[in-house]
Amino acid sequence: MIGKLLFGLLFFLSTSLVSVAAADEATAADVQTHLNYVWTLIAAALVFFMQAGFALVETGLTRAKNAVNIMFKNLMDFCVGTLAFWAIGFGLMFGATWGGWIGTSGFFLSDYVHGEDPWVLAFWMFQVVFCATAATIVSGAMAERTKFVAYLIYSFVISAIIYPIFGGWAWGGLFHGKGWLENLGFIDFAGSTVVHSVGGWAALAGAIVIGPRLGKYDAQGRPRAIPGHNLPLATLGVFILWIGWFGFNPGSTTAGIKDIAWIFVNTNLAAAAGVVGSLITIWSIAKKPDLAMSLNGALAGLVGITAPCNNVSPTSAVIIGFLAGILVVFSVLAMDRIGVDDPVGAISVHGVCGVWGTLSAAIFHIEGFSWTQLGVQALGAAAAFLWTFPLAYLTFTIIKATVGLRVSAEEEIEGLDVGEHGESAYPDFVQVAGMPGAAGIGTAKPDMAYAKKPNLAKGHVVTDS
Repeated sequence: MIGKLLFGLLFFLSTSLVSVAAADEATAADVQTHLNYVWTLIAAALVFFMQAGFALVETGLTRAKNAVNIMFKNLMDFCVGTLAFWAIGFGLMFGATWGGWIGTSGFFLSDYVHGEDPWVLAFWMFQVVFCATAATIVSGAMAERTKFVAYLIYSFVISAIIYPIFGGWAWGGLFHGKGWLENLGFIDFAGSTVVHSVGGWAALAGAIVIGPRLGKYDAQGRPRAIPGHNLPLATLGVFILWIGWFGFNPGSTTAGIKDIAWIFVNTNLAAAAGVVGSLITIWSIAKKPDLAMSLNGALAGLVGITAPCNNVSPTSAVIIGFLAGILVVFSVLAMDRIGVDDPVGAISVHGVCGVWGTLSAAIFHIEGFSWTQLGVQALGAAAAFLWTFPLAYLTFTIIKATVGLRVSAEEEIEGLDVGEHGESAYPDFVQVAGMPGAAGIGTAKPDMAYAKKPNLAKGHVVTDS
């Protein structure tokens, strides 16, 4: 009798332990799944915060009379882009693929079924903020002379068609079938090409079609500096972008895994090295340490490390960022000299350094260099240009011929804030005539100064320092 009771007790304990072990295993898997959701959505929030960074950088590096317009465009490219990506872009990028070239399902988030696995919602949220990043890059390159309605149309086109189709070629397999570049082994972990070069080449097309700002070039065609009105704003914007990149790169794991630490470190090292590289370069050229160019050096380093952030060593990340910082200086100066007016250096930071980052994924690969891989990387970078630039150029040309792309000369001189929106970012200040921007590199006197409105009660004007 006692033996039977002992046997029964042992049997009960053993089955209970097996059940507990099975429950523990299921719980561990659930915890990992929930962690993946939480990390992906936190990373999405960090990338969304980059919209604020872009808005501040662009506003700070341009003139005060256009601040409302730039802030408004950064708001609207996210809103228009969100709806366009929801309706069309996500399906083209991540739908069931047609031959690795274009997605054919998932429009209007139709892949989501209530009550079933909602991963598509977390994944969509992470991807839509990437799409918005590509779209907002163009705003800075076309700043201070673009019609607001024209920018809204462009934002829809890049978010619905240009960015998603190329993105599907490189990243489609993250959700459904692989794109043709993926099948070749193309490496672009977080988007040096998919996000940044696509945005940069669209910016190049827009800057060419719209032409330079009034006063940017003198009678001999030499570029003049048109300094921004608020470098503290631009600096704050770069710090926000730097923080956001910790969602951009590590978040591209879409999983709470140990690789996040490696990617965090590489991202930070490249940004810091980018600042040092650009500072040394511009200091040697202009004989002054230029803040605006050094800020672009940080962004150049961040763009450069975006593609290879998970397949290079920390030492390589420093080299990649440092060389990106040097490259961005020469690219910005070259763009100015060939007549492409890019007020914030977006083409150089995102387009040119995006290519560098894509190639560096093969050059500095932690498992060793491969000519074959370098060839695939070069093909991917070329494909991004050949797809994006002509289509963006066509888009801007059509907009120019229909609703119009550029504001009138009178509106450009007065400022887009008044002409386009009837508002002012600084209503307590009035514009007063100043000296035109000086030619050359570095700090120049502004072509429009700002003074505080007269205090009628006290009968004097307080000049804004």
